[in-house]
Amino acid sequence: MSFILNIETATKNCSVSIAKNGETIICKEIAEEGYSHAEKLHVFIEEVIEEAKISVQDLAAIAVSQGPGSYTGLRIGVSAAKGLCFALNIPLIAVDTLQTLASQANVSEGKIIPMLDARRMEVYSEIFNADLQVEREILAEVIDENSFKDFTEKIYFVGDCADKCKAVLTKDNFVFLEEIKYPSANAMSKISYSKYQKSDTVDVAYFEPYYLKDFMMTTSKK
Repeated sequence: MSFILNIETATKNCSVSIAKNGETIICKEIAEEGYSHAEKLHVFIEEVIEEAKISVQDLAAIAVSQGPGSYTGLRIGVSAAKGLCFALNIPLIAVDTLQTLASQANVSEGKIIPMLDARRMEVYSEIFNADLQVEREILAEVIDENSFKDFTEKIYFVGDCADKCKAVLTKDNFVFLEEIKYPSANAMSKISYSKYQKSDTVDVAYFEPYYLKDFMMTTSKK
């Protein structure tokens, strides 16, 4: 019996779940414009453990969303996950944020393209087939009317970019699953358990989130 704590903070959605053998027992999450991760994350962790009627000592591993996504959100999630792994001496599992997002699309054919907003018309995207196998690695790309034009099969878009991308991605085979907006710790459960069974873990001391783009800071010219 393996209990895994899943932490997803790469987007506006602050999400935490407890899974038993790959099945979610309890999930707590909230998506807010103000990014309340710093205030909510540890509260959610305490609540899901209590509601699952286990203790932290029962955890076999911690899984964390590795990015791409919000710089601050990723730092908060990874810092919490590392702290728990160090304290409990248990393994850390890194889960592809876009795979978690894509896994929420229940389709049997075509391609799934999860996209997360990277400001203006730029997105973080990846391409999966209906079996969630990667067909194109993660990119930060600018979306225009020529994006994905060579695909003839159904393309299912998920993520928080529908509002800005629907105006330019207008081919008949393009479908926006607008109800699937953010990655969730609920959807991490099967992925993290599969990785745990294969001992697919990362070094707790040296693991860093996958930011994809460098964090940019500007200084005053005065």
